[in-house]
Amino acid sequence: MTDRVRKAAGAVVGSAVGDALGAPFEFGPEGAFSTRFPRAGGGGEMRGGAGWDPGEATDDTQMAVLVADSLLERGTLDLPDIFARFRRWSAAGPKDIGIQTETVLTSGDPWNLAAALHYQTHDRAAGNGALMRAAPAAVHFAGQGRAVSLDAARRIAALTHGDRAAWEGSAILHDLVRVALDGGDPVAPEAVADALAQVPEPYRERWAVVLAPHWHPDLATEFNGAVWPCLGSALWAVRTTGSYEDAVRAAIDLGGDTDTVAAVTGALAGAVHGLDAVPARWTEPLHVPMPGWPGRVLRTADLVDLTARLTGPATPRPPRATPP
Repeated sequence: MTDRVRKAAGAVVGSAVGDALGAPFEFGPEGAFSTRFPRAGGGGEMRGGAGWDPGEATDDTQMAVLVADSLLERGTLDLPDIFARFRRWSAAGPKDIGIQTETVLTSGDPWNLAAALHYQTHDRAAGNGALMRAAPAAVHFAGQGRAVSLDAARRIAALTHGDRAAWEGSAILHDLVRVALDGGDPVAPEAVADALAQVPEPYRERWAVVLAPHWHPDLATEFNGAVWPCLGSALWAVRTTGSYEDAVRAAIDLGGDTDTVAAVTGALAGAVHGLDAVPARWTEPLHVPMPGWPGRVLRTADLVDLTARLTGPATPRPPRATPP
């Protein structure tokens, strides 16, 4: 396995591990994780709870796998196919699903109108539900260049999120993962500034606030279920720690939407530190049940194999359809 594939697998597996670790603490208070597990490396953290089995990943990783499946099976960015997979999964009754995502997927509206129509009638459509599933697409498109990667990020996000702020959050994460896979430091000020330069106004200014080097999650003006503080918290966690484990611990300790903040943090930290930095005591119990596909459960080895195929030699083909 090349270093690049190890980093890519770090992003995909790291996101899933963060998701599974954070799920039992969702909507809990700050510091709950370190109160229960005060010593890094102490073990026993992947014990489940709050309805989740030990190591069980949530909707965050399930939707990420569906994106990966489509990219590999269709051989191109097939937006109607991704949306159809999302709908099949939603109809199967997953344990958890975001309110906004569920509303869009069950509306009965066409794939290219459902999110846009939802946005017209709801004030809030910039949740972190597109950001949480971005890791597989980010590693897949990283080797095809910045323009292709940013375009794919926005198109996939737009399937369920009509607010362009959510599209831009996914695009930024794609770009930072690309930097990490290329051997750079994605949380360095220059890398973040370069990613922000790809964000059009009027969205750039608000993103610049939460991605600034001095920003801290305590400065957030929204719940971290919103896309801005979610990604801002992930960058903060990676920037202020020196390992994958410490970054994910810091993310979960923020409280709130712990599974998704940890999933996004895990994607970025995994891309930085690589697959080998994700503790085996966390990857061994990891599993991703797939509602809508009876009996299908992915383990860590399956996610690594998925990543290897996502990062294999690409044969770029034009997208089948335009974004909503």
